[in-house]
Amino acid sequence: MTCALVYHEDFNKYDLGIDHPLIGDKPRNTLRFFKEKNLLSQFTVLTPQKATEKDLLRVHDASYVAHVKALSQTGGWLSSDTPAPKGIFDIACLATGGSICAGDALFNGYACALNPLAGFHHASRGHSSGFCFFNDIAVTIEYLREKHHLKRIMIIDLDVHHGNGTQDIYYDDTTVVNLSFHQDGRTLYPGTGAAETIGRDDTAGYTVNLPLPPGTGGASYLKAFDAIVPPITKQFDPELIIYQSGVDTHHADPLADLNLTYQTYYHLATRVMTLSKETCHKLLVLFGGGYNSIHAIHSYYNIACGLLGTQTYLQEPDIPDTSPEEVAGAVDHVLSILRKYWTL
Repeated sequence: MTCALVYHEDFNKYDLGIDHPLIGDKPRNTLRFFKEKNLLSQFTVLTPQKATEKDLLRVHDASYVAHVKALSQTGGWLSSDTPAPKGIFDIACLATGGSICAGDALFNGYACALNPLAGFHHASRGHSSGFCFFNDIAVTIEYLREKHHLKRIMIIDLDVHHGNGTQDIYYDDTTVVNLSFHQDGRTLYPGTGAAETIGRDDTAGYTVNLPLPPGTGGASYLKAFDAIVPPITKQFDPELIIYQSGVDTHHADPLADLNLTYQTYYHLATRVMTLSKETCHKLLVLFGGGYNSIHAIHSYYNIACGLLGTQTYLQEPDIPDTSPEEVAGAVDHVLSILRKYWTL
């Protein structure tokens, strides 16, 4: 199997400030750790170009793109949680271009491609928050759809925060299944992603949300994944799988309350890779959130190990669910809703 990884040193300029959870040196430190663990040599490293305004405008409103560009010239705030430092327009375009580059690689001989600065799923067409400027997931989908005439795209979003922007963009689109596992929005930003949010009318069932209670551990998470994700993926038979693999679900992450451990990410990545091999052989991996830098980098490493199928990976003691009955109930509730649309 051939895997690519996109990287540009300017990725590290996506930095929202010393007192902000998103600090810009994580991409560099991730690659450094991969190299220390003799893993980087198993990837072809590609250098991305910035996404163009044409790329952005396939998804985002022209007025919104102009607003981000203006903020980038003066500095300011995109939203209450998202400062816009000077120069951020170009860096956000580079991050988005990284996902386009990785997506292109899948149609040029690679079975898997990673972007370590990606998964900005809170950006909608005309507004954003949650540390996101442009929705690289959607921009890449529309770029690849136009270039390769794709009709079935699967998003598997496992970031701890619900991808409200991606959901907004694809809520009425039957060519995209947008599946999100996340901490229950009643307990965490952005407050969306209820199990009952499944799409409208003819698009019902193409949006899938599993809101998980605080304290959910790895064993229950993997069980939920196995119950929901493989059957829907196989029935949909995607031509491209996008895996938003945010690791802010880790028990040490400061912004959320799930209890996943290093080995959970390895097992999730092996499962997603297996699904890609069983369907499209095209897997785009966007590393997504993670705000305890050391634990995030170790978790990303385990994801890479799972994708490559290496037998060695980092491990730590499992943390049991705070309330396994509550997790099981949440999964059963989602299954009961989705059985109208999928064989589960």
